[in-house]
Amino acid sequence: MRKLFSLLKDMLQSGQDAVLVSVVASLGSAPRGAGAHMLIAREGRIRGTVGGGAVEHECIQRALEVLDSKNSHLEEFRLHPNPAADLGMVCGGDISVFFRYIPSGDEQMIDLSIKAIRMFDQDRKCWLAIDLTKEGNGQMYLYEEGELPKEVQTATRAKARSEPQDSPAKYYLEKLVQGSKVYIFGGGHVAQEAVPTLARVNFDCIVLEDREDFTKPELFPGVRRTRLVDMEHLEEVCRDITSDDYICVMTRGHQHDFLVEKQILRTPVSYIGVIGSRKKKEVVFAKLRQEGYTDQELARIKTPMGLDIQAETPAEIAVSIAAEMIMERARRNRVAADQMK
Repeated sequence: MRKLFSLLKDMLQSGQDAVLVSVVASLGSAPRGAGAHMLIAREGRIRGTVGGGAVEHECIQRALEVLDSKNSHLEEFRLHPNPAADLGMVCGGDISVFFRYIPSGDEQMIDLSIKAIRMFDQDRKCWLAIDLTKEGNGQMYLYEEGELPKEVQTATRAKARSEPQDSPAKYYLEKLVQGSKVYIFGGGHVAQEAVPTLARVNFDCIVLEDREDFTKPELFPGVRRTRLVDMEHLEEVCRDITSDDYICVMTRGHQHDFLVEKQILRTPVSYIGVIGSRKKKEVVFAKLRQEGYTDQELARIKTPMGLDIQAETPAEIAVSIAAEMIMERARRNRVAADQMK
């Protein structure tokens, strides 16, 4: 989304009109759920996707029409196999898509894009709200964490199948910047595969190593930054770690894993993953118990981390780690959405 807002800003400032296509609700099996966005210009799709296939083709065509009509509006798409009544897709779901026309030079949207880019760069949690009413005409707002107006929260709800088609939520609300980071302890082969894999699915990774040769940013395409640290003294790092962050431990041995784990267990982080064998887990956990940690505290550590896909190579292990973290992020987002209701 940062890149999308950057492109949108450049387009508006260079005299181009745009349409922002946003999936604001979905039911059943859909290619992409709420939160999928696509930026359209006269030449077609510029950035993003709403799922590909027939639905994306149709959305692009509708967006091109919106560039001429200048009419922002909400549309419903049925993704079922009957081509006479819908798009002829076999997914079996329904999606609600908002088409927001944005004229060149739109100062409000330029300012919002600049603000969004700044939020991404500073890891500042924020929410994107879109007014879906005819009167609101797709007006977009950006709120920092804790500043979300009550009227926006109460007027935001997911559309249920039992609701009539003409009564969508007044606002679409999306947590735009999670404000969370992935701290990866160790810069070896698995980390070098994991960082670009995680970066491609929008995780911000920080690699921490005590070997200078393994802190070179070029080893980790997509990394937010690398840090040379003393694994025995992570006090400064631990002060920055929040409950929104993720920790992946993949150092070069039992002793370094132990040094990291005994310190990060004192942080409020809610996800701690460690690669390695069950034997390695037994050895490290025994030492942590000697340090006074209880079994309940040790249960915070997921080891071996990653979904069980029988991964063997560093690249395969990276995929399994990314899959587990995507699942964890989705769980967190569901919890956050439920809390908003």
